[in-house]
Amino acid sequence: MTELIVAANLSSFEELAAFVKKTSPHLDWYKIDSGLYTKSGTDAVKLIKDAGKKIFLDLKFHDIPSTVARAAACCIELGVDMFNVHAMGGFAMMEAVEKETWSLHPDKAPIILGVTVLTSIDEASFHDLFGTPGNSLDEHVLLLARLAKSAGLSGVVASANEIRPIKQACGADFVVVSPGIRLPGEDVGDQARVRTPRGAADAGADFIVVGRPIVHADDPCSVIEKYKQELAQ
Repeated sequence: MTELIVAANLSSFEELAAFVKKTSPHLDWYKIDSGLYTKSGTDAVKLIKDAGKKIFLDLKFHDIPSTVARAAACCIELGVDMFNVHAMGGFAMMEAVEKETWSLHPDKAPIILGVTVLTSIDEASFHDLFGTPGNSLDEHVLLLARLAKSAGLSGVVASANEIRPIKQACGADFVVVSPGIRLPGEDVGDQARVRTPRGAADAGADFIVVGRPIVHADDPCSVIEKYKQELAQ
C-alpha cells in the first residue's frame, strides 16, 4: 500500500516539535527539507527519531562523488530512514553513495533515492533548462531512473505521471516516491506535474509526499486522515 510522508517544512525547531507532537499519532513518516535542516540541523532529525517515527532527509545532494559519499556517511550516522541525491549528478556519484552506504550499514541500509526532474518543472521549463534535447521531459525522467537503478540506488523521486513507465523499466520493487500530490480542488501552488493521492496509488507509487496542504491546515490531523482515506480506497 502507498504510504504518506508529510513534508514538515516549518520555520523553526519549536514549530516542528509542536507539529510532530500533534500529528505523530496519525503518521509514520516525516520529511525534513534543506530550509529547516539549515536552521535546526541534526536536532530536527533527532526529534523525529526520538518520537519513534521514520525520517526522509530531503537534502538532494549533488556534488563530486567523494563529497556526496561523505554526506551519505553522515546520513548513516544520523540514522535516517531515507535520503536523496540528484540523479543528474551522474552514475559515478550515485554509485559512490551506494557503496559508501552499504560499507557502513550492510544489514539495513536506508532507502536511497535519485531525484529525477522536480515536480515544479513542466515541459516548457524543461526546455528552458536543457534547450531542445532529444528527450522529452518524460523520457528524461525515465533515463535518469534507469541510471539510478544501474548505480544501485533503491529508487527515485518522480511525479506520479512517470510512475508506470519507471516501474516497467526498473521493476516493481524499484521505489518511487511522488511529490506534487493534492486532493481534488486543493491549490497546487508551484507544483506543475500533479496527481491526486488515489491517482498516484493506482499508478504504483510506494510513497507520496504532501506538505503545505497539511502543514498549513487549521486541523492538520483531519487533512492527514483525508489523504490516508483516499489512499485506502
